[in-house]
Amino acid sequence: MSAYVIFDIEVHNAEGYTAYKKLSAAAVAAYGGEFIVRGGKNETLEGDWAPKRLVILKFKDAETAKAWISSEEYHEARALRHQYAVSQAVVVDGV
Repeated sequence: MSAYVIFDIEVHNAEGYTAYKKLSAAAVAAYGGEFIVRGGKNETLEGDWAPKRLVILKFKDAETAKAWISSEEYHEARALRHQYAVSQAVVVDGV
């Protein structure tokens, strides 16, 4: 069953975050993932959630998504994300 990793990211250093985006794309691809949403305008339809930058990744399953986020291939990119942004992330099974 496909799984999706959903990030809500607040970028504090746009130049540093650009370096993160370049590194993260290769790591996502290495685990067979794909970007479904990568930033872009968002609008809250209900509630008081005000996401900053939404990113949605699709993986073949949750196990692969969890392997990716803790992988050696993503290690350097993840460190940059933590340095230049504050983020929340969840993994959810698709239907």
